[in-house]
Amino acid sequence: MIEVLNATRETSQDSRSATRRKRDPYPWLIGGLALLLGLAFVVSDLAANQGKLLAPLDDVYIHLQYGRQIGLGHFFQFNTGDQVSSGASSFLYALVLGLAYAIGFHGAWFLAFAMGFNLLCFAASAALVYRLGALLVARSVGGWTGLLVAVSGPLLWGTASGMEVGITMLLVVSTVLVFVREAPGGRFRFTPVMALLLALVRPEGLIFAGVLTLASWWILWTRRRTTGIARSWARWPWTLLPLLAGIGQLVFYAIATGTTSANGIQAKSLLYDRPLFYLGDFIDRAAANLRGLVGTFLGFTIGDFAFPGALLLFFAGVVYLILLRRAWRPVLVALVAGLVAVMLSVSTLNTALAHNLRYEQPFLPILLLFAVSGAYGITRVVPHAARRPTLHGGLAVVLVFSLLAVPTWAVRFGRDSATIRDSDVSVGGWISGNVPPGASVAVKDVGAAAYFGKHRVVDLIGLGTNGLAEASNNGIGSLYEAVRRLPAAQRPTYFATYDSGPGPSMAMLRQVGILENEPLQVFDVQTPPDIGGNLIVPFREIDIYRADWTLAGTGDEQQVPGQLRDYLNVGDLSSEKAHAYDPRMAQVGMQPLSIVSRLGDVVDSGRNIAGGEAFTAHNLVPGRPLTITSRTAMNKIVPDMQVLVDGRPAGTWTRTPEAGGWATYSYTIPASLITAPTARIEILQPRPLLNPYPIYNSFGYWLSQ
Repeated sequence: MIEVLNATRETSQDSRSATRRKRDPYPWLIGGLALLLGLAFVVSDLAANQGKLLAPLDDVYIHLQYGRQIGLGHFFQFNTGDQVSSGASSFLYALVLGLAYAIGFHGAWFLAFAMGFNLLCFAASAALVYRLGALLVARSVGGWTGLLVAVSGPLLWGTASGMEVGITMLLVVSTVLVFVREAPGGRFRFTPVMALLLALVRPEGLIFAGVLTLASWWILWTRRRTTGIARSWARWPWTLLPLLAGIGQLVFYAIATGTTSANGIQAKSLLYDRPLFYLGDFIDRAAANLRGLVGTFLGFTIGDFAFPGALLLFFAGVVYLILLRRAWRPVLVALVAGLVAVMLSVSTLNTALAHNLRYEQPFLPILLLFAVSGAYGITRVVPHAARRPTLHGGLAVVLVFSLLAVPTWAVRFGRDSATIRDSDVSVGGWISGNVPPGASVAVKDVGAAAYFGKHRVVDLIGLGTNGLAEASNNGIGSLYEAVRRLPAAQRPTYFATYDSGPGPSMAMLRQVGILENEPLQVFDVQTPPDIGGNLIVPFREIDIYRADWTLAGTGDEQQVPGQLRDYLNVGDLSSEKAHAYDPRMAQVGMQPLSIVSRLGDVVDSGRNIAGGEAFTAHNLVPGRPLTITSRTAMNKIVPDMQVLVDGRPAGTWTRTPEAGGWATYSYTIPASLITAPTARIEILQPRPLLNPYPIYNSFGYWLSQ
């Protein structure tokens, strides 16, 4: 057995004594302490909200809304009657909440269940990581790791919040513990089952489970001679369960929503959150997130997420365990690789550092296990008699840092829940009491507005409403086009939004008259910020506006010479995709964000362009001249542009700026250049590479013959 091969005196004693493990009080004490501190956070919540239990994140109410809908039989429909959506960040947790609602946890008890369930998972995680540390290293390592998990302020905040942090953490620790127990025998009976659940609970869980699956394959391969090749191959298919879970989710999303990419990934991933993808920009932003994570886990900043030097001790633990615990090496390498893969994955999200690092919180027990192991390894170099006091004395200092931070996190928890009450929950209550029955409301924070509002909501960020994440990432013009094309019964007649990010500002919709200038109701966040001036929400004010869609769609009409053959509505993603529209920006990193503008009684979407554009025209008659009519607001610096048709020069198009907004311009392409029913039109800057560039707002192109 691996335990015997690399055991210290402590671990060998524990391995030989199953009875002692059963009677060991430490897991119960650690779990009880974790639960007690978690209840203190709940008390802080109640104290901050006049005895009412409220969540410290609006995202909690997204989970509750999905859970309630599932419990009512509307499977993953954010609004009753909607298409299935993929806005729940945890597939498994939504099902757990759906079951809880179905068996009777309603009203305030539903949130109480979410909080209590995750706190129980947290307590179990703290107890089980004690077992894990004792099995892998030493009983003292397990005890200190479990204790540091139990008193971790960020973990208490995350698990008490009602988010999926607790259940994810429990599945991470449980899966690793089962994997460690089954690895010596090379027969993985329960590891794939636990990894399957882990793969269903979070995208990061799928990544971590995938790494453990690869490790199980490596162990099966290295043991093929002792186990037998035939038997090793027979054991291999069962290990595929977590991968099948991941594939199953993708297939479900593809069938239900038309895309394998979940709404949360579309809204938050650095791969999708801007109109144009630039590899260098992606690397720069992801690296900045990764540096932020590393800095946080180092613990040398003014933050209180980790004790000082936590990441350094983690690396020391990695080196100590991998070099000296050789029989455990496949397991240890898998754990480190899994943590690294998770951190790299999270770094590709624009919310990587948000919400007190809640994406990373479930994996903190494994990081702490390596950190405590690092301290344990360092004490191996001191004289034997001094090892125990050195280890316990050093970790006692770490414990003091953690304990000092717990009250701060508890106060923060209460303040955060009061902030959500002040903003999103209050908005939901106003919607419930003031919006007419049957009306839809567009929102940017979709959780509490939907859960308490009791009206159909349109999620302008795109989590609960399919198809709006990409539009939101492209700017207000694309979002306007997507929302105005909703069926009339679903088009929102009220907007409850804020002008700061995430998501575009609604200022342009007010300027063009889609939203009234004056709000019906203003919700100023009255909760005092923390000592750093921060709030858990990204805004200081939410406003509710009445919408007027009278002028929606007026931008589609334009007088053209001859017969209209095709129309490209710039800013409308469906039209742009149909025409293979390509903004040719003059500088790497420039973004053609969409806009909304109005001239007279015409409202139209467009894009900010610096450089040029290209698109494919359809339905043309070969051998006849083609007239391009554009709606453009040109900058006077460079009004002339080169026109190419299927790569062949067609001349220079000069669009002289006019006062008062956009203007209409026409350019005729000779018949000799129109040789097929389709043509690739390029409108490019006249002097490639060099500044000044054509700067303009492009709203649309009408093609006629």
